[in-house]
Amino acid sequence: MSITLKQMRPVYVVGVGLDRYQRPTERPFVELGLTAIRESLKDANIEWKDVESFYLGTAILGMAPARIMIRHLGTTGIPIAQVENASASGSTAFRQACIDVASGIVDVSMAAGVDKLGKVNFAPAKVGLRDLVRKPMAPVASFALLANRYMNQYGTTPEQLAAVAVKNHKNGSMNPYAQRQKERTLEEVLAPPYIAGPLTRLQCCPVGEGAASVIVASEEAVAKLGIDASRLVRVTASVSRSEQLYAAGENHDSELTGSTIKIAFEQAEIAASDLDVVEVHDAFSIEEILYAEAMGLCGPGEAAGLITAGEFDIGGRCALSPSGGLLSMGHPTGPTGTGQVVEVTRQLRGEAGPRQQPNARMGLTHMVGVGAVCVVHVLEKVAG
Repeated sequence: MSITLKQMRPVYVVGVGLDRYQRPTERPFVELGLTAIRESLKDANIEWKDVESFYLGTAILGMAPARIMIRHLGTTGIPIAQVENASASGSTAFRQACIDVASGIVDVSMAAGVDKLGKVNFAPAKVGLRDLVRKPMAPVASFALLANRYMNQYGTTPEQLAAVAVKNHKNGSMNPYAQRQKERTLEEVLAPPYIAGPLTRLQCCPVGEGAASVIVASEEAVAKLGIDASRLVRVTASVSRSEQLYAAGENHDSELTGSTIKIAFEQAEIAASDLDVVEVHDAFSIEEILYAEAMGLCGPGEAAGLITAGEFDIGGRCALSPSGGLLSMGHPTGPTGTGQVVEVTRQLRGEAGPRQQPNARMGLTHMVGVGAVCVVHVLEKVAG
């Protein structure tokens, strides 16, 4: 019989840090990563020597970036590992850190993510075998087709689809770490150029560079290191799933999200109605709509109308992508999932400033990676 994270030793987020997501600069990735790591250490009020294992999520940098980055903090001999899982790389690194602490292998673990835009070494393009199923399709084209199908099925308008980006650009304008920090009107979001189908430029996420870091610890470490218990956030579920065979015509990203979320809810012993804040993989505006429905935040065909009505705004019944999401916060790939944990942690602590969702106690992060994997975490406020 399998055991869940909640049944194991409690795991707490104790420190978080970010380096701003932005367009590519001349700054080396080492500087990006160290900025986020040092911020998370300061946030936890601990030192590098207290960290007992380290995982780095990265999808673009290539082989062995962790060692040449963390050596600037001190050579402590701890186990380190690079984690590559496409867009879910940072989420998977965080999951590994949680498992380390929950299992008792270590008392303090760090998950970081860092990437700089460059040439993507995409393994499926090098497989050397003819694909008998389909020719490669750019993600934006795939989601444009899904958007068209959704709009035709439910009568959703281009304005309702664009409302996702309007909301998330507004959230991002209040986030000093976001790549896009400008509030956009509906007219601006709907303006050309169209990238594919109904998806305009501002309905597609920017990809650049950035870094994120999260420290998790056990109760024993919290007491030993004098960590402020009033700011603890507990990780109550960590679920990673890969794709299966789905019925013809089904959207595999939504199906995979639904099955992963179901397990996460069971592990955390909650329902969708318990969630106050959710960071979702919204690389394209249609994705937030599809995943909100797959999560059970609303019924099929309802999400677009509810987003337009403000139900998922900050201050609404559940804040969707209060960081600005991938659409505004950005999607540097490796750190994206870890950065979602940073945002939810700040929300549950009540430290999100103008983006604060009132009385937030329960949060969830969701990332998919190339449609083949999905990683979900549930986080819960501890004190107060």
